Amino acid sequence: MTGGGRGRRARVAWGLEAAAALGGFAPSVLTVGMFDGVHVGHRRLLSRVRSLARERGVAAVVVTFDRHPLRVVRPDAVPPLLTSLRQRVELLEATGVDRILLLRFTPDRSHQPAEEFAERVLFGLLGARAVVTGGNFRFGHRAAGDAALLARLGAPRGVEVVQAPLAAVDGEPVSSTRVRIALGRGDVAAAARLLGRPFALAGRVGHGDRRGRALLGVPTANLRLPPGLLVPAAGIYAGRLAGAPLQGAAPAAVSVGVNPTFGGSDLRVEAHVLDVDVDLYGRRVTLEFEHRLRPERRFDSVEDLVAGMRADIATVRRLLAPAGGA
Repeated sequence: MTGGGRGRRARVAWGLEAAAALGGFAPSVLTVGMFDGVHVGHRRLLSRVRSLARERGVAAVVVTFDRHPLRVVRPDAVPPLLTSLRQRVELLEATGVDRILLLRFTPDRSHQPAEEFAERVLFGLLGARAVVTGGNFRFGHRAAGDAALLARLGAPRGVEVVQAPLAAVDGEPVSSTRVRIALGRGDVAAAARLLGRPFALAGRVGHGDRRGRALLGVPTANLRLPPGLLVPAAGIYAGRLAGAPLQGAAPAAVSVGVNPTFGGSDLRVEAHVLDVDVDLYGRRVTLEFEHRLRPERRFDSVEDLVAGMRADIATVRRLLAPAGGA
């Protein structure tokens, strides 16, 4: 077997028994982590996993978890996530790894000693020949495990532990926390530099207040998002929406906020697709954020709101026009 083939889809296993049943997870070069956002730092580390796997002729394996560990050990401190589980798996698959092992992070898992996790899962089931870690890597009960522990446990088995240097953007290490901070400011351009792609939300289109077409003349797709996801700061954005029956990613004017002109209080994410009128209700779509136009504001009248929306749409059209286009 050779690791890191981009032409194939990674095999995904839910749990240790599934990985054992599927086969092909051992021997391996592997890494372990949450990988929320699958940002440029994560992808650099995964590139190292792939290259080492190719050198050894084994599988490139990612071990990740179905939920953020803090949701179990410190629910009051869990951060909003940059990606749903489905998005995260899709992004990990796109890196070219061979196998993805999804472990349920349960109270029992949180109490598993680091030594037991390393010996039973990494060295045992997955047959690690090398483990690639980031500079801030911790694992096991009370985060007692680190790269030094792995190296000590792996040495008698001939397991190499490789610490990948942290990637930097704008002179600072890339982290999921930095992405969250940027999005909290509505700075989707900074988030894109850290992610290596535009920030995106994925969800199904549901019914909103039905004002867009009937009252405002601007139909919108109202995204229903999985709980726990981070949403950029309230405001108006230029982005792209993709999903059947659209052909590719279509330019869209995006509103994140509570519709203050109508006295709303629930946070909404709504997208008006430019120059396309299709039925998206019930469809799973992906919405990318490319530019922030302005903060959310309350208009004095519906007429003023419509005029503001038309001006925003014109700005989106200009920002997202193809290079060399009108």
